[in-house]
Amino acid sequence: MKLSELYGLFVDTLNKSGFAEAESDSRLIFEYIAGIDRVKLTLEGDRELEPGVEEKLKAALDMRLTHMPVQYITGYQNFMGLEFMVSKDVLIPRMDTETLVEEVLRLGLSNVRVLDICTGSGCILLSILKYVYGSSGVGVDISDGALGVAKANSEALGIDATFIKSDMFENIPKDERFDIVVSNPPYIRSDVIGTLMSEVKDYEPLLALDGSEDGLKFYRIIADRAPEYLNIGGVLFLEIGYDQGAEVSALLYAAGFMDVEVIKDLSGLDRVVSGRIGLI
Repeated sequence: MKLSELYGLFVDTLNKSGFAEAESDSRLIFEYIAGIDRVKLTLEGDRELEPGVEEKLKAALDMRLTHMPVQYITGYQNFMGLEFMVSKDVLIPRMDTETLVEEVLRLGLSNVRVLDICTGSGCILLSILKYVYGSSGVGVDISDGALGVAKANSEALGIDATFIKSDMFENIPKDERFDIVVSNPPYIRSDVIGTLMSEVKDYEPLLALDGSEDGLKFYRIIADRAPEYLNIGGVLFLEIGYDQGAEVSALLYAAGFMDVEVIKDLSGLDRVVSGRIGLI
């Protein structure tokens, strides 16, 4: 089959199956699975595909038709201008989460030490270390699979970071201190998970989604324990659900944080809560 014909088959099949982003899904699958980008699609559309390549692409189409996220099919997702490996062991990095990283960068600091709780793919920590001069950091996660992905991303990107298996703060040395603590913890209410789109509820790790009955379990732990690990003047940044700003802010105030702020994402939704410990 010719390249252009197979690409047209992809787009048409996905469109007919109700996929809203059939064109971009097809383009990403062709690019990552077969190394065929938009330029090649345009200039080499009349060439015949090698049988092995065609089979790989068709297998990828079958996976997408089950609503497997494109990122799990290709194994990659772009975040903060960096290419991160992903697997079913980690949440797919989302543009919304870039708001958290951008707020850290907005501080204009350098030579800081960063702790990332529930690090997943490592995208938050590694992005901060990439763009903040002289920074160093630790990422923790309870999942061995997630830690494997985070370490692979650290090596692939050439960004040095330490990753520790830990249930929240459990295995972080008691004498460690950080200037910044960040986290995108599980925050979806348990009873809501079944209503999520198939790409999320059927494929992304439940461990990284389920925030307990009220969605606040992990915020309580972080608000309570983070002050033990923050230097005076240190800042905590938390990604939140769109309707959790007031509740998470209250948790931070109750734990002694100052200058608590709710920050909106590009869609105008509450996305990040920040707070400072001690002196300004």
